[in-house]
Amino acid sequence: MEMMESRTSGKTSVMEGISNTTEMVSLAVPLAVVAAGLIDNNKMTLKKGLYLTETAAASLFVTFGMKYAFQRSRPYSVTPGLTKVSGGSGPSFPSGHTSAAFATATSLTLAFPKWYVAVPAYAWAASVGYSRMYLGVHYPTDVLAGAVIGAGSAWLMYKANKWLFKKKPSAQELHPAF
Repeated sequence: MEMMESRTSGKTSVMEGISNTTEMVSLAVPLAVVAAGLIDNNKMTLKKGLYLTETAAASLFVTFGMKYAFQRSRPYSVTPGLTKVSGGSGPSFPSGHTSAAFATATSLTLAFPKWYVAVPAYAWAASVGYSRMYLGVHYPTDVLAGAVIGAGSAWLMYKANKWLFKKKPSAQELHPAF
């Protein structure tokens, strides 16, 4: 309720803008990395783009499975006096926007482990989560669960790819000639 009471039209426009970037960024980032890998004929970049895509799919799958398993009502529909500003339909738990944002931020950071990738990626993801609460469409626990699902999906896909694509030792490495 405190967030609703401090809303202004300027802040609300910013929060709607941030929230509305989620689908575009979460789709554009993996596609851009895949395209860069194809254009440069760089197998490592292509693998990273495919990893980003797998992470987005895994996060989406888990998030929507949980949404329809839990069927949690949106805060504006059960809290008297709370009004939503934009977006948000269907079940509330977990936050799909936050899940997608943290899946993108975490997978991007694992694929390109540089501070100048991680800092803006996580700042954007955190602002997406905050915007969902500010707009009155999610509880803090929805956002927290979305962040855990998104980051967890990225980590699990990262580990799965490491395991699937681990370099097998060559015959010479197994039996070196003396």
